[in-house]
Amino acid sequence: MAYRVKLTNFEGPLDLLLFLIKKSEVDIYDIPIASITQQYLEYVAILQMLDLEGAGDFILLAATLIRIKAQMLLPKSPESEEEEEEDPRQELVRRLLEYQRYKEVAENLFVFEANERFLYARGHFDLNFDDHDFSDWVDYSKGEVSLFDLMAVFKQVLMRVPKDIQHTVERIPIGVEDQIEYLQQELQIRKQLLFIAVLQKLPSKIYMIVTFIALLEMIRRGLVSATQSGPYGEIWINKT
Repeated sequence: MAYRVKLTNFEGPLDLLLFLIKKSEVDIYDIPIASITQQYLEYVAILQMLDLEGAGDFILLAATLIRIKAQMLLPKSPESEEEEEEDPRQELVRRLLEYQRYKEVAENLFVFEANERFLYARGHFDLNFDDHDFSDWVDYSKGEVSLFDLMAVFKQVLMRVPKDIQHTVERIPIGVEDQIEYLQQELQIRKQLLFIAVLQKLPSKIYMIVTFIALLEMIRRGLVSATQSGPYGEIWINKT
């Protein structure tokens, strides 16, 4: 029976698309659809390989990207050239911008709520959000690592693993709980673990896959947290 980690605790398909757009440093209003679709499909392949719940939602968006790519490759008819046709990407851009706004509001509310824990009311007063300076407040989202940051490192290490010429069917020698225990033991020896170093130490591809799933499960349970020094920087695993 397959062991699955639910993706509800992590990000969804639009988050992956925004992640790739930011990582590629491209304009959200002018998405290079061929390049982004190729990258998106590579991440979807990893999600399918990991057999994570919710991967079907990512496949649905992948189909949308492929449809847009096909529309952009089709030659325009003489009639459509005279009339100004809507860019096939526009609907997707609208969805991304709307989703991004919701995310930003949710993140701001989280920071506001977290900082409220350190405030004690003195009495009734009006708070004008437009005039208030939030620069000295604690940013609780800083340094947090997304699922796709972890997958980017995982993908990088997997690409270096030599491909098996011969395929042999054998029982998987380890389980997710085994690797959770392994990571916990490693964290007892060291205060924090460099994520890429953990993967590189493992003997085979199957160990990497199971260990990656184990790490996601530990994050979901709140046993560990993942942080990085800066955007797309090195990822560290810390015991919570």
